[in-house]
Amino acid sequence: MTATVRYSDVDVGTEIPERVFPVRRIDLVRYAGASGDFNPIHWNERTAKAVGLPDVIAHGMFTMAQAGRLLTEWAGDPGALVEYKVRFSAPVVVPDDDKGAEVTVSGVVKEKLDGNRVRIAVTARSGGAKVLARSTAVVRLA
Repeated sequence: MTATVRYSDVDVGTEIPERVFPVRRIDLVRYAGASGDFNPIHWNERTAKAVGLPDVIAHGMFTMAQAGRLLTEWAGDPGALVEYKVRFSAPVVVPDDDKGAEVTVSGVVKEKLDGNRVRIAVTARSGGAKVLARSTAVVRLA
């Protein structure tokens, strides 16, 4: 697969349209199975509250992956994401209801690099809080 966004069509300041990713408890259980991370703070409300959390929280890597999806879907190629760094700044709290939580992700091109690559600043928020800080990625475009 090759990226579909062309380097020549992107400028510093180009915005990647915001996307909202739903996060429900069932998503966390599925992610636990895929990742092997069965820490009960990610699925058991009683345990999460016993350790001082407001409720069950999403896995940090799950949250990071949702933000990564924004970039790979924008570029049109999962292999286009060549560098990705985040700092977890707040948890994504996932209530036990039919709605769950939402992670809202957006990005902006901060720098054009050689080799058809761009550096992107990524923003991810949930429940009014910034959940990923200092999030940057390098994406190789067509």
